[in-house]
Amino acid sequence: MSSNLSLKGSTRTVTEFFEYSINSILFQRAVYPPEDFISVKKYDLNLLKTHDEELKSYIRQILQQVHRWLLGGKCSKLVLCILDKSTCEIVERWEFDVQHIAQNSNGEQILSGTKLEETQRQIRALMRQITASVTFLPELVSEDGEEDNFTFNVLAYTDANAKVPLEWADSDSMEVTNGGEKVEFKSFSTTDHKIKTQVSYRVNSNSIS
Repeated sequence: MSSNLSLKGSTRTVTEFFEYSINSILFQRAVYPPEDFISVKKYDLNLLKTHDEELKSYIRQILQQVHRWLLGGKCSKLVLCILDKSTCEIVERWEFDVQHIAQNSNGEQILSGTKLEETQRQIRALMRQITASVTFLPELVSEDGEEDNFTFNVLAYTDANAKVPLEWADSDSMEVTNGGEKVEFKSFSTTDHKIKTQVSYRVNSNSIS
């Protein structure tokens, strides 16, 4: 019973982190206009979260399914891709690798659990890095010169035997091409999961050095 409660709490923490990360990235990278976001207090930080009902509903629908996959141990990675609408080219790819902490035959964790306070501290440090990413990521400028011509997709890497709803379609890995750069961020651990984060991005040939 305690193992099940631990897994539910860990899954809720990871899913909540995904929600705030997606919102923060969409704001920081100006995929949606700033007026679509409001400031909220989370992890002892001031973060941005969308109040656009359509976007909120879309993100909620994605994360409800990701939550189910995480509970079943079926999801190994979540990826947020930012695309240029004019070319459909991937300009940024945010990866969140999910490691499921192994348990032995008695249901005991092989790796020691992480206290909630420490998990919150790790998430806080990671969210600060995501927020600060605008200092090194190139400005998003579409091939047609427009600054607001971007959209996003979310990919979930699941086990072959995972149940996949009809609204989720098969996809390729949607990698950044043309000599993209990659930056790794801090990780965080819960009692049942470890999340590693990195971003790959296209070097903007139009940017001014």
